[in-house]
Amino acid sequence: MNPFIHISGRPIGADYEPYVIAEMSANHNGDMSNAVKIIEMAKASGADAVKLQTYKPDTITLDMTTPDFMIEGGLWGGQSLYQLYESAYMPWEWHKPLFDYAREVGITILSSPFDSTAVDLLEDLNAPAYKIASFEAVDLPLIRYVASTKKPMIISTGMADAQEIQEAVDAARSAGCEQLVLLHCVSGYPAPSDDYNLHTITDMQQRFAVPVGLSDHTLDNTTAIASVALGACVIEKHVTLDRCGGGPDDSFSLEPAELKALCDSAKTAWRALGQVNYARKSSEQANVKFRRSLYVVKPLQAGEMITPEHIKSVRPGYGLAPKYWDDVLGKRVKFDIPSGIALNWEMLLP
Repeated sequence: MNPFIHISGRPIGADYEPYVIAEMSANHNGDMSNAVKIIEMAKASGADAVKLQTYKPDTITLDMTTPDFMIEGGLWGGQSLYQLYESAYMPWEWHKPLFDYAREVGITILSSPFDSTAVDLLEDLNAPAYKIASFEAVDLPLIRYVASTKKPMIISTGMADAQEIQEAVDAARSAGCEQLVLLHCVSGYPAPSDDYNLHTITDMQQRFAVPVGLSDHTLDNTTAIASVALGACVIEKHVTLDRCGGGPDDSFSLEPAELKALCDSAKTAWRALGQVNYARKSSEQANVKFRRSLYVVKPLQAGEMITPEHIKSVRPGYGLAPKYWDDVLGKRVKFDIPSGIALNWEMLLP
């Protein structure tokens, strides 16, 4: 049995169907009704959980426009960090009604806290688990504070090297976290699939001895589905109601039909892995008769000896297997056998 954890009673690990997290991020676009619709969409698509981000501009950065705090290039170029997070954050007063609604419709809801006050808010809402974002994977005090809740923790590892990941794992363990999952991640928005190096997943499983999943920022589902074959037990993907909605994260997020395809395909991929099995499968049983076997192609008289011109390996498979070709040559037949008859041992003299 591979290592696994539980979130809201759902086992998560390589021996279970992938746990799909629909990341809402900033794709509510400042409208709580959008957040509600994303929860509904995640549930309808078959996701296991929907995830929020819990911060305020003042808890994540400083309101400054000096060069250190300005974003250059990329999706959010030209804004200050404060401006970006001010436009993207989810008001804290939304959290309780969204948690209540998610529980009402029957989907797990969790969040990424970005400081201790966010953890306190989420604890008041009885969050079932916590996600540490890649950019916070080096914030060991935050990790220890989250670990002190004794709740399951998921840590994204984008940008972190092996030593930094080990430090995060050690911080979580030292502060009481017993249920931990790491997510292999590339913190590009979007990220090219070539950057993902999915074989890292198997190395992380061995190196850190925890379940490992994928936080996927590529533009389609190929990378996420491929990760399942390497043991990814969690798949996190940004989702949106409309990729052209104009929000900070909309452009690299999955729309409803794509999220449903991910949920279906990831679970199909996991089921297809199965186990090592060389036995004939149930779907093959009816086709056994179409394999090759030995048939009489030239009539034989009783007592006549079989030569190569009398038999042939053909489909269907009602006769002796072709591997017995050499064994039947030179044998004599008990009775007359017309052409087109499947050859079997009962027809042959000792």
